Amino acid sequence: MKIHGLVPAGLPLLILLLDFCLVLCGGRDFYAILGLPRSATTHQIKKAYRRLAKELHPDKNTEDPEAVQKFQDLSAAYEALSDTEKRETYDRCGEDCLKKEGGFGSMDPFQSFFGDFGFGFGGQERNKEVLRGADIVMDLFVTLEELYSGNFVELTRNKPVSKPSSGTRKCNCRQEMVTRQLGPGRFQMTQQSVCDECPNIKFVNEEKILEVEIEPGMVDGQEHRFVAEGEPHIDGDPGDLRIRIKTMPHTKFERKGDDLYTNITISLQDALTGFSLNIPHLDGHAVHVSRDKITWPGARIRKKGEGMPNYDDNNLHGVLYITFDVEFPKKELSSEEKEGIKKILEQSSISKVYNGFRMSS
Repeated sequence: MKIHGLVPAGLPLLILLLDFCLVLCGGRDFYAILGLPRSATTHQIKKAYRRLAKELHPDKNTEDPEAVQKFQDLSAAYEALSDTEKRETYDRCGEDCLKKEGGFGSMDPFQSFFGDFGFGFGGQERNKEVLRGADIVMDLFVTLEELYSGNFVELTRNKPVSKPSSGTRKCNCRQEMVTRQLGPGRFQMTQQSVCDECPNIKFVNEEKILEVEIEPGMVDGQEHRFVAEGEPHIDGDPGDLRIRIKTMPHTKFERKGDDLYTNITISLQDALTGFSLNIPHLDGHAVHVSRDKITWPGARIRKKGEGMPNYDDNNLHGVLYITFDVEFPKKELSSEEKEGIKKILEQSSISKVYNGFRMSS
């Protein structure tokens, strides 16, 4: 009876151990390469890949002899886990099963990185002089909340794609000099267009979903580049699609660099006696503001670390500047109330400012 009682209790652990062994015995641990748990979402996988790809790219780690292998391992992990069907296969029986089913490992890690996320480094063959279509530049309007916390935005791209068609066409046309002999000792040189014969093609619109990551701390003008998603070229490569970040106006905050600016209106009573309040930030967390001193109209305080995250280091934040406006009471004061205010404030009733110029005492 004790033996039968122990089997169900230990079964989940046994399954976990078998599952762990299955992944290790079946190839590389892709979750460990990405530094993620097995419960990670697709967005977490893409974000981890993008971050690590910039860190591990061979062009940035020239002194590491294993840089190329690390980048290839990272790309293989992304290829397996970013695709739902491949991830299910990998979770079930590891990398070996993926290879047996075919279609795994054929992805170009560099093309995937550049095409999916739009970042490039030096040393790529795209620098060769080739005919290519025009780049398409699109403005993507994002909220300040998205630039503070980050987000993924899906875009639908209707792209003209070349398809084989019947017949042939003239291609690779060029100007060449042709020499003709007109007679003894007489020649004529003319320039003419020379073309090759290529299979005919037609362009068909195809719909494709592109995913743009809005990274915390991005600024206006930054771009995501999708390689070969621009205008096609009949005799060359397509151009690129460049998504340019634009910030929509915000009702409560204004951004200047990594700093944020906002205004708070308080009552005259709070301005004179002090106050304590919380204001909601862009991600919903509360920023506590309190003062015991008198707060005059136009006074400004600084809240360090409550500004925008820095793009290069999200652990660093700018400053939140809060300017105070004071709301004066609209009711009429009685003579007794006016006298009471004068006694409390103990200020001279004679104005010392005239026409914007301070008078000497």
